[in-house]
Amino acid sequence: MAISFQDRVALVTGAGGGLGRQHALELGRRGAKVVVNDLGGSVDGSGGSVSAAEAVAQEITRAGGTAIANSASVTDLEAVQSMIDSTMAEWGRIDILVNNAGILRDKTFAKLELENWHAVLDVHLTGSLNTTKCVWPIMTEQNYGRIVMTTSTSGLFGNFGQSNYGAAKLGLVGFMNTLRFEGAKYNIFTNSIAPIAATRMTLDLPGFEDSAERLAPELVTPAVVFLCSDQAPNGRIIQAAGGRYYSADVRENSGVDLGLKATVEDIEENIDSILEMAENKGILERTAHR
Repeated sequence: MAISFQDRVALVTGAGGGLGRQHALELGRRGAKVVVNDLGGSVDGSGGSVSAAEAVAQEITRAGGTAIANSASVTDLEAVQSMIDSTMAEWGRIDILVNNAGILRDKTFAKLELENWHAVLDVHLTGSLNTTKCVWPIMTEQNYGRIVMTTSTSGLFGNFGQSNYGAAKLGLVGFMNTLRFEGAKYNIFTNSIAPIAATRMTLDLPGFEDSAERLAPELVTPAVVFLCSDQAPNGRIIQAAGGRYYSADVRENSGVDLGLKATVEDIEENIDSILEMAENKGILERTAHR
């Protein structure tokens, strides 16, 4: 049976292009009323225009769906709250939040200006906090919600020149890991997507040359839309790249019990066993399943 979002209301941030646009279009095609949010700025977050969000909203409506455009910056809590209030006045509920808005300001850590550290964390991490904080009481009241955080392999595994971006993206996983517990009793499930896609944010990065087709953004969207559905898990990270879908999690091994008198020398002697993460060494999975 096809997954439908009839009578659901979805808010997608950063939906004026790239990944967010594809997520918004597919949710709209499947019956959701969609708030297309995008500041309309450049890759580094400068500038702004509602035209990008309006174009996607119009695309949804031309295809027979229902959508409204909004250009609030996710870093502006008052503007986000106003967007949520307008959505509630229009449609009376918010069922789905896809936190997709993001910027890039890449530099090696030695050359990274602190303003560019804060700017990236403000959009990715604090921006996701702002939107989630505003929809949370609505979702708890209606006893339903699906929230998707957009993390990254740069946060999960690291990437040269992206200390600010990686810190923000892994922070979103920590955010998800708490919300999955606090939201479960209200039927609010929070998950993360770690996409690899050719968008305007990535096309200038090494390894993304001539990748428009093989890493098309629409190949990430099926996983995101599933995480927005009634059938979504809770507290999982799905990675998506070029039609391949796979998961990541945070794990611990069984370790070594050195007793209450453990010394630095004991750590040195047992370091291989302490660090070993092979599956036959008794890994304990921390990821909660639905």
